[in-house]
Amino acid sequence: MHYRVSGGNSLSGAVATNISKNAAVAMLCASLLNRGKTTLKNMPRIEELNRLVEVLESIGVSVEWREDGLSAQAGDMIIIPPEKVTLENINRDSAERTRSISMFIGPLAHLFDDFEIPRPGGCRLGERSMSAHVKALAKLGIEIAESSGGNFRVISKNKQPGEIVMLEASDTGVENALMAAAKIPGKTTIKFASSNYMVQDLCVFLEGMGVRIEGIGTSTLIVHGVYEIDEEVEGYPSEDPIESMFFLSLAATTKSSITIERCPIDFLELELLTLEAMGFTYKKGNVYTAANGHTKLVDITTEVSNLHSSPEKIAPRPYPGINIDNLPFFVPVATQATGRTLIHDWVYENRAIYYMEMTKLGADMVLADVHRVFINGPTALKAAEVVCPPALRPATLILIGMLAAKGESTLYNVYPVNRGYEKLHSRLAQIGAKIEAVE
Repeated sequence: MHYRVSGGNSLSGAVATNISKNAAVAMLCASLLNRGKTTLKNMPRIEELNRLVEVLESIGVSVEWREDGLSAQAGDMIIIPPEKVTLENINRDSAERTRSISMFIGPLAHLFDDFEIPRPGGCRLGERSMSAHVKALAKLGIEIAESSGGNFRVISKNKQPGEIVMLEASDTGVENALMAAAKIPGKTTIKFASSNYMVQDLCVFLEGMGVRIEGIGTSTLIVHGVYEIDEEVEGYPSEDPIESMFFLSLAATTKSSITIERCPIDFLELELLTLEAMGFTYKKGNVYTAANGHTKLVDITTEVSNLHSSPEKIAPRPYPGINIDNLPFFVPVATQATGRTLIHDWVYENRAIYYMEMTKLGADMVLADVHRVFINGPTALKAAEVVCPPALRPATLILIGMLAAKGESTLYNVYPVNRGYEKLHSRLAQIGAKIEAVE
């Protein structure tokens, strides 16, 4: 699929933030912990989840979609495990197309003493080490090693509770540790834990399974593991702050006034403060609660703003800092801001290189090294034909640039976008974007 875009137009109207890809993925992986029926509500119909469902079905798990979600882009997912999970016919192709397969390790460690899974794939952003997972799970007696044939071998016969100090505040690393600790009876402590939105969602879900967790939202989590989980469980992944940020960036870059509904405000505060420092103005509505009973939501109405460069470099930090997945969305904003802005993407080796694809749209950018980009603005962006980078967030920032650029652009091979968004073009059209999907 490709996107054909006629850009340079102001947008208007309202758009609701969809459910978080990362929270939905974590909760789907955690459903493997339950021997009973799990219902995950309002799950997004995105390619990342499709790949994981294909893997689950290949190992014997029943997964059924029901059209009971809150939007046309979502549905409820019913997961029923088999009497015995088997890995002999695991769908390697699907597993190798998503990095999220790594989060099967924690749950599967409770079903097998010795097993192998394919190495994870997903976005190509340089060497994304599994060290945080390996070292954390080792503290619980779960050993991970390279195996032949592009697999990870996992030996889990000596599981025990423990104290973990995370090598880094890895979201997926902490999630793997949480899922492993959930069914190891006793107390496991995880220090320097990520407290990001998807980790909090997973914690709330595990508590619904009967696993008590202390310290949700902090950097120290104490998990009181249980011997077995055999319940009829419902889970509610919450709204995606990264999607809210996509629309905030789109509004700022295209100088549009739109209302972005259901924004998870606790995970956007520093992003909004940084945008304010660049001259961005908006109005924020009253706080209300997401369906999971935990996440705080607000509606944000953007205003047409005269932007200037950030007085400080813009760089990500573990929560409550700027989210690493929100960092790319400052790139198109900076192209429309007067002055020079420095974006420092210190986490990934290659992602800043993908940012430079914006130069094909006329952006004035300098790549200082593989982590730092200087952006000079404001620049009148121009239409272009661009092949989608093999990474979700860089792909979407190019789409924002195309929507701001006068003329007709084409973004080719948008599978990376579809990994995280379903029918994004349709939702953009609802707020006045001139965009269509073509085969």
